[in-house]
Amino acid sequence: MTVVRRTLPVLVAALLLLGSAGPAGATGYRYWSFWERTGGHWTYATQGPAFVRPDDGAVQGFRFAVSADSADASRPRGTADFDTVCAGTPADPGTKRVALVLDFGTRSDAPSGETPPARRTACARVPSDATTADALAAVAKPLRYDANALLCAIAGYPREGCGEQVSAGGKRSGNGTDRGTGGGPSLGLPIGAGVVALLAGAAVWQARRRRDESG
Repeated sequence: MTVVRRTLPVLVAALLLLGSAGPAGATGYRYWSFWERTGGHWTYATQGPAFVRPDDGAVQGFRFAVSADSADASRPRGTADFDTVCAGTPADPGTKRVALVLDFGTRSDAPSGETPPARRTACARVPSDATTADALAAVAKPLRYDANALLCAIAGYPREGCGEQVSAGGKRSGNGTDRGTGGGPSLGLPIGAGVVALLAGAAVWQARRRRDESG
């Protein structure tokens, strides 16, 4: 029984490690990543924008790019200071202000036939219990989500596609100055699904072992 309990986390850890590393020359994913500004630095969000409820004065960022893996995710560029972004939006009781940095990426990251809009910022005034998704919807419509609630488009960009795979050779890597650690569809979607499948299978296996041992 001890062997079974110790083996399960090892299997899960092994799959996560393999998924985050990925094969050499693996494809990347074209998607909107979500970031939070803390202590003057961007941190890849650990929850989706529909689950984060920022405080008044928060700075949140979104970046459209192709990322090969979790360590390759691109940070939002440009102004990321609350006082600057929300300078013309005074505090108001019962509401909060969220500074949003919207980086539509580069031409090398754009889908075929599309041109990324210029980077911009916006100050969203929303109810005090609003999520980041609510703040985004207040200033950057139209938004587009897929059936799994993955954010596909901000302000209508891109027109089509959602987290699709892109060959690694089809993306210019740039000088690396806007790269950051974090997660992306290469870990959050395919590998996440693999972990769920592994956990489900391991749970069934563990239950059967318990029945066999107790029988």
